[in-house]
Amino acid sequence: MDIVRVTTEQADDVAPLVADFRSALRRYKGIEKGSDIPAGRSELLAFLQSGYPIWAARCAGQYIGYVVCRIDDGTLWVEHLYVAETWRRKGVASRLFAQAEDMSCALGSDTVFNFVHPNNDGMFAFLRAKGYTVLNLVEIRKPYAGETLRTKIQVGEHSFDY
Repeated sequence: MDIVRVTTEQADDVAPLVADFRSALRRYKGIEKGSDIPAGRSELLAFLQSGYPIWAARCAGQYIGYVVCRIDDGTLWVEHLYVAETWRRKGVASRLFAQAEDMSCALGSDTVFNFVHPNNDGMFAFLRAKGYTVLNLVEIRKPYAGETLRTKIQVGEHSFDY
């Protein structure tokens, strides 16, 4: 397995992973919808055009995972970290995440900030195993029209719909 910096030349090859990532996020909300590869390609190209560093894992010419980073005022945020299901628990995510941590270190920071969907138990376990235990931000919004919220989440003394 090798880790490569993604450029526009790899967009068609990495786009199915981005589409699968978006599909997985929808499933966390109970929405079953197939992967939209053209939308994945557009999203990937938008990240690249915005200067986001993107790294992908490749094995035998096949792209098996990727990480999208955003650098904001010297702080590195992991926007996406995704590994194809058949390649999980084989060190792929750790190798990709190491790229983000190395970039953060080069920026003079000792941590990476991570966006994680509240239902993504696998990512929470992954980050906890890497020593990431501090809850930093909570995003709050109004419900979408027609949205059915079935879960409550407690943050300190505050309860939120989810």
